[in-house]
Amino acid sequence: MTDAIPTGELCDRYASLYPGAITDVLDDRSLEDQTLDPGVGPLKDHMTTAGIAYPCIGRPNRSVDNDENVRKILKMLGDAPENAVVIYETNATDSAQIGELSVECLMANGCRGAVLDGGARDLDYILENDFPLFTRFRTPADAVPRWELLDWDTTAVVAGVEVSPGDVVVGDIDGVVVVPGEIAEEVLRDAEALADTEDAVREAVRDGTHPVDAYEEYGVF
Repeated sequence: MTDAIPTGELCDRYASLYPGAITDVLDDRSLEDQTLDPGVGPLKDHMTTAGIAYPCIGRPNRSVDNDENVRKILKMLGDAPENAVVIYETNATDSAQIGELSVECLMANGCRGAVLDGGARDLDYILENDFPLFTRFRTPADAVPRWELLDWDTTAVVAGVEVSPGDVVVGDIDGVVVVPGEIAEEVLRDAEALADTEDAVREAVRDGTHPVDAYEEYGVF
């Protein structure tokens, strides 16, 4: 990702868009597999997130040393940078990789959300703080004795999509899309232009323009 647009501004501008417009732009670039499996969604419909990917990888392991595992998890959380969306490749179906204290750490760091192909717990607290969290399932079972953190700030495959540090992660009620970091600024500008065009199409249709005529004039629908 280039430095032409400051990171905070880049994230804010992506936050003003919606994953559908971003996905359409990626489709035009033949990047048609950038949306996470639809089983991953927000805890609440209003939740949205847009930030820089901070991926981590783990696996089920009931023989893990608990103290060592906790220290690795805390190191990962403590290193999560401002404007990050922590995105987990969990490979797990029976435990919660994020909960109240994890979210507290991420909020303190200025992170913009978390996305997990895994589980979450302590949801009352997370909802009370309105922290943007996208997850596959809910469970009270803690990850520490059941799941091992292997690595972080590295490329992962989350819900079918390869995600690298520096990519942009955007999510809302429709789902989550990942924009490769090397084209994030170009995609942003194209998606903003597409959103403006769609606004014009919407107004034209509301004013009585036939949908076919609107499509012919604007080239999108």
